[in-house]
Amino acid sequence: MSQTAGSATGGVAAGDALDRAIRSAADHLLAHQRPDGHWVFELEADATIPAEYLMLHHFFGNIQPEREAAIGRYLRRIQADHGGWPLFHGGPLDVSCSVKAYLALKLIGDRADEPHMVRAREAILAAGGAEKSNVFTRATLAIFGAVPWRAVPMMPPEIMLLPRWFPFHISKISYWARTVVVPLTVVMAHRPVAANPTGATIAELFRTPPEQVKEWPGGAHQQEPWSSLFKGLDAALHRARSIFPRTHRARAEAACERFVTERLNGEDGLGAIYPAMANAVMMYHCLGVPKDDPRVVTAWRSVEKLVKEREDGETYVQPCLSPVWDTALSSHALLEAGGHEQEVRQGLDWLLSKEIRDTVGDWSWQRPELKPGGWAFQYENAHYPDVDDTAVVVLAMDRYRRETGEGSAAMNGAVNRAVDWTVGMQSRGGGWGAFDADNTFHYLNHIPFADHGALLDPPTADVSGRCLAMLAQLGRGDEAASRNAIEYLLREQEADGSWYGRWGVNYVYGTWSALTALNAAGLPHAHPAIRRAVSWLVARQNADGGWGEDGMSYPARGGTRPDAPLPAPSSASQTAWAILGLMAAGEADHPAVARGAEWLMSRQGPDGGWPEEDYTGTGFPRVFYLRYHGYRRIFPLWALARLRNLRQSNTRRVGVGL
Repeated sequence: MSQTAGSATGGVAAGDALDRAIRSAADHLLAHQRPDGHWVFELEADATIPAEYLMLHHFFGNIQPEREAAIGRYLRRIQADHGGWPLFHGGPLDVSCSVKAYLALKLIGDRADEPHMVRAREAILAAGGAEKSNVFTRATLAIFGAVPWRAVPMMPPEIMLLPRWFPFHISKISYWARTVVVPLTVVMAHRPVAANPTGATIAELFRTPPEQVKEWPGGAHQQEPWSSLFKGLDAALHRARSIFPRTHRARAEAACERFVTERLNGEDGLGAIYPAMANAVMMYHCLGVPKDDPRVVTAWRSVEKLVKEREDGETYVQPCLSPVWDTALSSHALLEAGGHEQEVRQGLDWLLSKEIRDTVGDWSWQRPELKPGGWAFQYENAHYPDVDDTAVVVLAMDRYRRETGEGSAAMNGAVNRAVDWTVGMQSRGGGWGAFDADNTFHYLNHIPFADHGALLDPPTADVSGRCLAMLAQLGRGDEAASRNAIEYLLREQEADGSWYGRWGVNYVYGTWSALTALNAAGLPHAHPAIRRAVSWLVARQNADGGWGEDGMSYPARGGTRPDAPLPAPSSASQTAWAILGLMAAGEADHPAVARGAEWLMSRQGPDGGWPEEDYTGTGFPRVFYLRYHGYRRIFPLWALARLRNLRQSNTRRVGVGL
């Protein structure tokens, strides 16, 4: 029990102790605010990104002894007890992640007979060997000569010349897929060979010699008849590779280069995500662009901005940066805590400077008449604003101006533009995707290149919940967009009462997102959907009073229906989401909320923050998870402050959208 937890009366955290916990947490969060008003916390993924960073440099023959040593320390530390590397803290071995981590360590000089390498090799072989690696890993291995190129599905640059009506077109795949795939098609067409100055090989990781493997794995979600159909098409493309007309190839590669260069996004990088940035660097190399060309220099700088050097002597590479998201969420938590309006205003002013007003991004392919307005996730990513960030920013700005009466003309204009854009991005059926509208070409997830099952950006309950909450808080809950969103959320509820969480782990996140929205929209707390959700949350509370869920809750074959749930240790952010969800459902006085608050208070550190190694964010379900270092600082403060505020109110009803 920490000093901030204090005592409890009748099972409910005492008011003085709760106040102390909130003050300490708010001070801790404020200590991380940057001088210009914004917040940005570390965003950590698995071993894949730092391993790929090492591979990128060794592709070009670049050896960085000090940095490589620091990354090596990081990779060795996060190696799991089972011998391999997981996708999230405490998770099972992931073959692709483990193969990349093992190769990265060999590139920097770790010997195959060192104990940690022996453990890794034995674990990988026991899991089926490196031949079980996913498509993107096999593409990297092909560049390093570890597998033949036939192990990689064909994705020729000629896709850039296909008409919009064709079954495959880059407008039909998600923003992250197109920014990664477009430059990669050029790389795959040229089939470059890595410099690999240390001569590292990983033949020992294969149970079957790569040249003898006939059937490379697909994704668990891929089903017939699509699987066989696309597999046959891929085989035909491999056979036809040598006869593609050169004039068409040149036109296609020029189109890829134009696409990338137009979206290079300065030093924030293509798509502002690491895989796309790295592929851009390699694409320019394959096209013969000199290394001192401004495009190449800029592309490299965007990669290097993601390197995170820690004070403990370790270094890793972030998949992207999250300042808009972190700043918006921090503003919400501090508004709930109260008394920090000046700092919140500084954060909101910084967000105003990041509004996207002039760039007509890729979203316009589906909504050509829509005017831009909104925010991206990163510092700069003008071609790819997302409705989730936009809704959360608008919710914070609207709450601030209502509670302080200090809304400016600039803030009002930004809110109006963002709401218009968000409403215009609503998909058929009432939901919202994150970056595109009606991105629901589900057959494309069955192409061999989509073994990750994350090629698309369809509507999801969590994003849709935030958009509905935004409209409801603005007094627009009776409009058609809101009514359609309510119907969408009610349809999306799982049979057990939960909602699937696409961008956070998982059903706890999705259920919190839906409950806050439905409450804001005025759905009665006695509504059957809300009662089922409350019952589910209460039933999922751990014996220690907290809530926990890990990446294994995502169904192996995709979809949203939960497999048999497995217990997971309680985490600070998920416990906060559960409490916030229950309070939105009118359950501020429920014993489960009190127990959850006590769990949070008992684990608050002396610095006011909470420990959390769990990966409670999601990049792609089943494939890529995120550890938001800000979540453990933001959401517990938010939840405890709301609990205090509701106890002091007369209605016990949450009166804001989030």
